[in-house]
Amino acid sequence: MSESDEILFSIEGRAGWIVLNRPAALNALTLHMFRALHAQLKAWETDTRVERIVIEGAGDKAFCAGGDIRKLYEWGLAMDARFLDLFREEYVLNTYIKHYPKPYIALMDGITMGGGVGVSVHGSHRIVTEATMFAMPETGIGLFPDVGGTYFMPRCPGETGMYMGLTGARLKAGDALYAGVGTSFVPRDRLAGLRQALKTFADVDEAIQQYAGKADPETLAMHRGAIDRHFLRTTVEDVMESLKADPSDWAHKQAAIIATKSPTSLKICHRQLREGLTLDFRSCIRLEYRVVNRIFTGHDFFEGTRAVVIDKDNAPQWQPSTLSGVSQAEVDLYFAPLEEELPV
Repeated sequence: MSESDEILFSIEGRAGWIVLNRPAALNALTLHMFRALHAQLKAWETDTRVERIVIEGAGDKAFCAGGDIRKLYEWGLAMDARFLDLFREEYVLNTYIKHYPKPYIALMDGITMGGGVGVSVHGSHRIVTEATMFAMPETGIGLFPDVGGTYFMPRCPGETGMYMGLTGARLKAGDALYAGVGTSFVPRDRLAGLRQALKTFADVDEAIQQYAGKADPETLAMHRGAIDRHFLRTTVEDVMESLKADPSDWAHKQAAIIATKSPTSLKICHRQLREGLTLDFRSCIRLEYRVVNRIFTGHDFFEGTRAVVIDKDNAPQWQPSTLSGVSQAEVDLYFAPLEEELPV
């Protein structure tokens, strides 16, 4: 497949239509795709033929499973500048989508993770289906929940955003709606009708309402009290202590999940989500760019990617290997200002 085939653009009735077209790679985003998407959105912003944007993924498994982690791993090990180029251009694109002046409708059918979240969750309309699986699993590969996670996750109800960030919890449709990352549920067998309506209806909300249904309740609401109680704690160590002291199987399961994540990433995540609640979107994105610059020269992202994506032994050797081994001073360095901040 050529680069030009990785992302497809067309005008369909009233809509500028985008298809992420790498189904064999679960529509993972490449640097070329970020650049092409940004350029096309700019062109459509002033195109009077285009009244709204619709973005979806090819195939039946994923909207978009994230960025091209293998390529990032290769670039990072080689200290190739394209590692930071990808993040810089991705974050600028995320900011552009957040402030896009036309309705931006993401059909989040299937796996929606990482970089796929960045090109969907900031849009005005986020459609989930019974096949949606939404997650920000970055702490499990030594990264952190970026692509605007600093902004939207602290704004999820209560401490559900912190819970999602530290555990990498996978949300189905009902939980995605509860958390606010989805705005409407449309059953998969009604998507064809919705697509046609988005091409023809004058009013986007009316088009969606014609095909929207009611999603089954999931687990966030059921565990909301426990989530708020445990994940409100002031440090990751306190979160873990609180979970372990809870006699429920659910709490012990969450503690066991968190214990597998990168200790450094967990502490970065906890701090970013606390800070993000008081920052505007552009400030959150600048904060993320500061952190990822330090990830580039660190250890855990490359070790986590090796263990989960490359070798698939799922046995990362984190450095440091414990929460107590990650000092406050080390965490502070990730958030320190850059000589050249992200221009958003």
